[in-house]
This record gives sequence, structure tokens and C-alpha cells, in this order.
Amino acid sequence: MVAVRGHPPHDQGRYRAHPGGYAYAADLVAGLKRVADFEITVAAFPETHPEALSTEADLDNLKRKIDSGAARAITQFFFDTEVYLRFVERARGRGITVPIVPGILPVTNVAQTRKFAAQCGASLPAWMGGLFEGLDDDPETRRLVAASIAIEQCRLLQAEGVREFHFYTLNRADLAVAICHMLGVRAPGPAAIGAKAG
Repeated sequence: MVAVRGHPPHDQGRYRAHPGGYAYAADLVAGLKRVADFEITVAAFPETHPEALSTEADLDNLKRKIDSGAARAITQFFFDTEVYLRFVERARGRGITVPIVPGILPVTNVAQTRKFAAQCGASLPAWMGGLFEGLDDDPETRRLVAASIAIEQCRLLQAEGVREFHFYTLNRADLAVAICHMLGVRAPGPAAIGAKAG
């Protein structure tokens, strides 16, 4: 189960808990653990949550979520491998020992991704926009570029020992399937699914 506080409605401005609801994700995690021994994943922000008072306060918040019972964290998307690696190092220094799974966003729409990045405190590298120049009316080439960027990002992370990824598909599961295929993760073929031992 993924337990996140969520975003406020667009007309509300800052987040306010629903009456009787949870003000913070750590409270939600604790509440879920009182219901049953769920395996809970929470969000982590390598480039700091936009509402956090500081990077240190944001790490303290992640620690509270883990201490409340979360078993792992998935990061907000990022594009710089070093940002993720430094974040994990800082988290480990704070006593956060659970897996921190990198969130990978295959970018097919730079303008939309720029909006997402502004909302969640992620940075978009300057080089990325250039890779999509002239492709506004060419969705197929945009998808190939998106897959290439995500594959390279995953390979860089794999070289650092990362073995688990979370893909933000934005309803484009086919891109995630192609990326996984390139990384060596293959779905069993139809023959393998129906095969019986002799």
C-alpha cells in the first residue's frame, strides 16, 4: 500500500486535512498500521518537498513516516543520478535504513513535465528541452527519446547498485514495458504461461 498525504484541490492553496482525516502522511501510516499489518510505502523527495521548511526538516518528516511503520519509500521523479545518490546517503545518515526506490518518469511532454516539476520541487535539466526540440508534432519520436533517456537513467543507477525502480507511467504503460525490456526484465511469453511440466 502506498500512503501519501496528497495534494490540495487547485482552489484550496495549501493542504488542509479533511475533518477527521490525517494532517500528515506519518499519521496516515500509523493509522493504517493500527488497522492491520500492511506493508506500506511512502513518498520521499530527493530535491526536498516544496512545502518543507528545509532539506533537514524534509528528512525528519521522512524519518517520522518510516518510524510510524513504512517499509520502503519511493522517490519523487528526478533526472540527475547524483541527486538521488546524495539523498540516499543523507537518509542513511539519519538512520533511515528501508529501501529507497528511485521514481523514474519517462518524459514525453516537456511542458507538462515542467509543470509537474514545479509542483513537486523537482528540477528539469537544461539539456532535456533540447532533446525534444522540433518534435511537437512527432509523438512517436518523442516516445523513443523518452525511453532512451529513462533507460540511460536506469543504467546509471544500476551501475551504482540500484536494482528496484518505480515508473511513473502517466497512462503510458507501454513505455515502461519497453524500458523494462531494454533493462532485461521480460514478461513470460504466451507459450511459457500455458506450458506444463512434462
